Amino acid sequence: MDMRKLVGRNFARLRREKDLTQEQIEERSGISQQYLSGLERGQRNPTVITLYELAQALGVDHIELVRPSDEDAKG
Repeated sequence: MDMRKLVGRNFARLRREKDLTQEQIEERSGISQQYLSGLERGQRNPTVITLYELAQALGVDHIELVRPSDEDAKG
């Protein structure tokens, strides 16, 4: 399992569920929209600190960013 893609998919899903734009997450976290875009595409390898800051900006537990979905667990 490619963790970069997993984190990117989870981040994008959670962001959309919260009805937030990348720009709003940038304002809340201080992490650039360009970085967030690359993260969602699975092209970034975030640090533990970045995962925590993104989770805070989303209002979720940081574990939600690395938790595999049922689909991820299957294949």
